[in-house]
Amino acid sequence: MAARTKSPREQAPPRQRIGGPPPFRPVQLAQLASAVPTGDRWIHEMKYDGYRTLLAIGVGEARAYTRSGLDWSDRFGGILAAALKLKVKSALIDGEAVVLDADGRSSFQALQNALKGDQDNIDYFAFDLLELNGEDLTGLPLLERKLRLRAIMPANATRLRYSEHIVGSGEKLLDQFCAADLEGVISKLATGRYSGSRSGGWIKTKCIRRQEFVIVGWTPSDKSRLFRSLILGVNEDGRLRYAGKVGTGFTTDELFRLMEKMRPLAQKDATVEAPRAEVRGAHWLKPRLVAEIAFTEMTNEGTLRHPSYLGLREDKKPEAVVVEAEAPPPAAGGGSGVKISNRDRVLYPEGGITKGQLADHYEAVAEIMLPWCGSRPISLVRCPQGRAKKCFFQKHDAGSFGDAVRHVGIAEKDGHEEPYLYVDTPQGLMTCVQMGTIEFHGWGARIEDVEKADRLVFDLDPDVGLDFEAVRSAAFTFRDILKSIGLETFPMVTGGKGVHVIAPLTPRAEWPEVKDFALRLALAVAQSDPANFTAALPKVQRKGRIFVDYLRNQRGATAVMPYSVRSREGAPVAAPISWKEMETIDTPAHWHVGDAPALIERAMSKALAGWGLASQALPDL
Repeated sequence: MAARTKSPREQAPPRQRIGGPPPFRPVQLAQLASAVPTGDRWIHEMKYDGYRTLLAIGVGEARAYTRSGLDWSDRFGGILAAALKLKVKSALIDGEAVVLDADGRSSFQALQNALKGDQDNIDYFAFDLLELNGEDLTGLPLLERKLRLRAIMPANATRLRYSEHIVGSGEKLLDQFCAADLEGVISKLATGRYSGSRSGGWIKTKCIRRQEFVIVGWTPSDKSRLFRSLILGVNEDGRLRYAGKVGTGFTTDELFRLMEKMRPLAQKDATVEAPRAEVRGAHWLKPRLVAEIAFTEMTNEGTLRHPSYLGLREDKKPEAVVVEAEAPPPAAGGGSGVKISNRDRVLYPEGGITKGQLADHYEAVAEIMLPWCGSRPISLVRCPQGRAKKCFFQKHDAGSFGDAVRHVGIAEKDGHEEPYLYVDTPQGLMTCVQMGTIEFHGWGARIEDVEKADRLVFDLDPDVGLDFEAVRSAAFTFRDILKSIGLETFPMVTGGKGVHVIAPLTPRAEWPEVKDFALRLALAVAQSDPANFTAALPKVQRKGRIFVDYLRNQRGATAVMPYSVRSREGAPVAAPISWKEMETIDTPAHWHVGDAPALIERAMSKALAGWGLASQALPDL
């Protein structure tokens, strides 16, 4: 393949963007804890009772995104009008949309009412700044990001407000908030970067327990045509289980609204197994609606005590609703807290690399890895006795991994559901390692909606005998082709023989459309340059060429995740890189176990952990 001329664009610093509104990026999530973390490492903010919202501003346009990436700009027009008055070229702000009562407390039910009527009552508390004037700030310490955020926020504003914080003394703040009937405290590492995942750097402590549950049915009222209570479910081990009923917290208007929403979801069969006496006369529903419920505690049977309905959660998918388990506050030394047994067991006999060294790698890179592999169905390559012995893929689990490794129910071809694995915390990641996992492979969709792809992956796989220069040239060819049809991409060295060219997608297109797009593009490239590319599946037809593996882009297919170790000689590590680095990198197995400090430094200094998180629509081909 012919040598390429470097373009000025390739020589520009990475992650600089001056233009329209920045695209959605996954938000940082907080872990639920039983107590406020102590010490001056932590800052503490009010936990607002509203909708988590990203504000994207740029060149006279503003957008509002929910925590799962839904575009709710039409619902937050007043906030966006105020955001457009900020003196910035572009910005991506993280915060909470709320409605305040007369005492200055945020009210989720009031917000629900405002979204159905007077949206002018909705305010916004900004607590983080991800991008400013084209610069990615996620690698900066939290306090520096907040300093820059305060500088751009209007003084004495009511619609847009800066979220204040205190350093240390979080226990006293929680006591004060609970006495004032507020929701609780969010605690954040003062020096933490913005990871876009549930990495452990943010902790939430609540005054009263509350979370989302799936509405699976309702029981009729003996006094009217309306319902008496909602029947609730929660995902566990890949399927919904009964979590109790809620019969309080409804206004008359909300009773009628819920009946209208539930009527078209009626079905004959129950979605959960529940005690017959508790659901006598029940009307069952397809599990499509999610409700926010407050409660005092959960019984040993897993049902709610003293539940109260707060409102519907349209920003969260039923598949993502699981029980939030309280964990102890983080230890002073940090880390996942997962004990790794048999640390001296040799997993790579050719280099003497041990299970302990593998675990140390994953412990170190958890914060930069979880934004990629967290909250998406994963398949594990488990090698309990080492890579030279029996290894196997695992994507389902019946509960042997414990609570830190989650499950999401996904329908198979015959219609029945299976519990697929996913992780969203360092504890989950390290539990998989403790269970003998070496490699992590993920779906091209997140658990919030497994039917819609959020990335397009082309695996460029060289035939035996082709050197890396052929792969390098092929990667740039694919980059230019995808760019010509409107898709920005980034490369990832896989730790194997090839390179992945990845285009992040806004999760709108479903799998048949994405697979068809990938297949037609692969065939077009192979037909236009048959000497160098092939899309043929039989290996005999790949001789001397790069196989364009488009099969990663279909429902259930997986691709190796960034920062995953490979079960190959020398323990190489997959890593996202810039196109500038692609020009000179020596091999797709450039990094190995032991290189975690270098990988983390790259991610923080160049914001490479954010590469690929900017979404874009799948274009017509």
